[in-house]
Amino acid sequence: MQELFGSIWWLIVSLGVLVTFHEFGHFWVAGRFGVRVLRFSVGFGKPLWSRTGKDGTEYVIAAIPLGGYVKMLDEREYDVPPHALDSAFNRKPVWQRFAIVAAGPAFNLLLCVLLLWGMFVLGKDDYLPVVGRSTGVAAQAGIQEGDRLLRIGDREVQTWTDANMLLLAAGLDRQPVSIEVQRGVDSPRTETLNFSQLPEETDESRLFRDIGLIPQQLLLRAKVGKVLAGSAAATAGLQANDLILAIDDREIGYWDEVPDALQAAASSSSSLTLRIRRGIEVRSVTLQPEFDTKAQRWLMGIEVARDSAPHDAKLRYGPVAAIGASLQETWRLTESSVGMLYRLVIGVASTQNLSGPISIAQYANASAQMGAAWFLFFLAVLSLSLCIMNLLPIPILDGGHLLYYLIEMIKGGPVSERTMMVGQYVGMVFLAGLMGIAFYNDILRLVAS
Repeated sequence: MQELFGSIWWLIVSLGVLVTFHEFGHFWVAGRFGVRVLRFSVGFGKPLWSRTGKDGTEYVIAAIPLGGYVKMLDEREYDVPPHALDSAFNRKPVWQRFAIVAAGPAFNLLLCVLLLWGMFVLGKDDYLPVVGRSTGVAAQAGIQEGDRLLRIGDREVQTWTDANMLLLAAGLDRQPVSIEVQRGVDSPRTETLNFSQLPEETDESRLFRDIGLIPQQLLLRAKVGKVLAGSAAATAGLQANDLILAIDDREIGYWDEVPDALQAAASSSSSLTLRIRRGIEVRSVTLQPEFDTKAQRWLMGIEVARDSAPHDAKLRYGPVAAIGASLQETWRLTESSVGMLYRLVIGVASTQNLSGPISIAQYANASAQMGAAWFLFFLAVLSLSLCIMNLLPIPILDGGHLLYYLIEMIKGGPVSERTMMVGQYVGMVFLAGLMGIAFYNDILRLVAS
């Protein structure tokens, strides 16, 4: 219950900050061009709080915190008296209307830079990119346990967060990538990961497992953290804190060895023997795994005890140096986000990557629990995503309006109202479809968890 309320709270905080900044961009630039703003609303639906400022604008906090809007004086929506025509949005030159609409995404981009600056000044705890185990493609490339990743492609790698983003892109593209590693006191050496060797069925969910680069901090002991009610493990009598020593005759050292050992053993026998340590006692347990037809794998019904490894890296800069670092990180995140969006469009990446408000709420709560710097990083990524999303040339979004204004600049006249109306309907259907997929993914993640 605490996690639920925490997720809801941090979702409201996150969206409140991002939406307010986005809409303030529209509001501020509109004011610079003399456009009268009738309402500045954070959220949709029934107002929970409102007041009218000295500027005549009604400031509102509404009940549904999934967005916001700035309502401007416009002849297309209101009867505007002659003395107020100069302050109507539709009467402004097209370049000013373009700037007002573009200001929302631009302010989200600016906020991303500011948040990353704050993150770097505070210092974000992370893990050094040191390999704990090398299997699969990584082992074939010659990468070994204890190697420290220095560069992936032409990018410097400081943490495992950096490495994960770069490896994800290269792996999805099935492109070979060079990795510079430091092995002990030896001189750095460069190995090549040939991602064309990845199985065809490899997707985002199993990409890192198939690559075979296991971070040292993820080499968790095979200790049971939770036994799911009604599962095969519960029936067999497994308990929390049991340490799995072997599955049938295969010795188990770490948790990441459990899935492969389970699949191999269950494929040849319906009944498995687990050797476990419970306290100081070593005993054997007979277990009959269950086959998940959706995931196409055998399950025991246990979760690992996540005894978190201590962080051994911290990204921290002084206030001045953090300016350059934040700009560089913003560019890196933009490349990654746009690249992933492109992969979604061409079908290389799965739509399972789309997250709805439930997942965002969970991520917000998790990042807040990790500390202020991680929460700022989460907000920065979300703000950048909001910027990119709004710039898509989809009617009803800022990017759709910007497209209309570009056409107006080129042809010398506005797009017809009929065209705009049809575009609005198309945009609404498209966004409804995206939201439907995102909610569906959220539900699947909840069920799976």
